[in-house]
Amino acid sequence: MKSIAVFCGSSEGYLETYMEQAYKLGGELAERGIEVVYGGAKVGLMGAVADGVLDNEGKITGVIPNFLQTKEVAHEGLTELIVVNTMHERKMKMYERCDGVIILPGGWGTMDEMFEMLTWGYLGMHQKPVGLLNINGYYDALKAMNSTMVQEGFLNEWARSILIFDADLESLLEKMENYNAPELPKVINKQTT
Repeated sequence: MKSIAVFCGSSEGYLETYMEQAYKLGGELAERGIEVVYGGAKVGLMGAVADGVLDNEGKITGVIPNFLQTKEVAHEGLTELIVVNTMHERKMKMYERCDGVIILPGGWGTMDEMFEMLTWGYLGMHQKPVGLLNINGYYDALKAMNSTMVQEGFLNEWARSILIFDADLESLLEKMENYNAPELPKVINKQTT
């Protein structure tokens, strides 16, 4: 992987560990020579990721819709800042510029970004690894929900395997490096979903 898109919150969360781990992620990716693409803000976890990259002399591209430039306060020290018109354009630009995706804690915007990447993978539109860094058990309920979707017949095991869970950054990156996308069924229907 030469580039990774990071989707995460523009808030800090209540626990310091969220900001610390976001900063650590940015630093680790920079040290590995992996370029980062993210949402372009200097606040919250987004800002921590960017600072981690920049403090370790890495490359980072921000993609931000023009109407959020002032609301989220665009980071000014980035390698590159791309301004787009819509949230959908933001996701598409980030997707186009990455070889994999990492999800950190966040709110509805982060969930939207994650589920779109997963859905595109499910439909065979990409074979990029989608990793979820489960800081402080933040995504434990989502992991349980994935199991419920499989148990209740709304998600197949092959589809569930598209999302890579790990609480440890180095382990997550290793899983993503070794990721092989599941083979899609010829027809996606009730029996295969």
